[in-house]
Amino acid sequence: MTEAKHPNQVFKYCPSCGSTQLRQSGDRSKKCLHCGFHYFFNTSAAVAAIIFNEEGKIMLTRRAIEPHKGMLDFPGGFVDPMESAEDSLTRELKEELGTGVKKMDYFCSFPNMYPFAGIQVFTLDMAFVVELESMTGLTPMDDISAIEFYHPSEVNLDELPAQSMKNILKKLNEHS
Repeated sequence: MTEAKHPNQVFKYCPSCGSTQLRQSGDRSKKCLHCGFHYFFNTSAAVAAIIFNEEGKIMLTRRAIEPHKGMLDFPGGFVDPMESAEDSLTRELKEELGTGVKKMDYFCSFPNMYPFAGIQVFTLDMAFVVELESMTGLTPMDDISAIEFYHPSEVNLDELPAQSMKNILKKLNEHS
């Protein structure tokens, strides 16, 4: 896998008119000198579920796809356009685990950089403590290959590729 680049290094042509006159305009945007199109590389919203089993262990999943295939992650994903964080997490848990949400409470958020398609996607990863409708019959689906449970203090941080997920786990351990 090649090193992901900042979007400013990758976007060379105007997405509106196709001109090569796309120029840097501040730290996080580019503007087309030909048509005036102005694009900002804003942060994408993502959600993560902190799910405890009856033994007080947290659920982590194994990534089935790149980036970071085979590594641990919290269940969750990207927020779709016009979707709330709560609706997104409910959808993601249905897609990944095959179950619904009984209750969720906001816990914390951290910024992150997610390598995808050769660029760094800047994200804000929002974590929620979630109680599922059922913990029986959970099936890894979509972009996860396995469901595993760990005591929060025993998770190997090197198995979590995202700094935001490491920070969520550290904050969770502070609150234990």
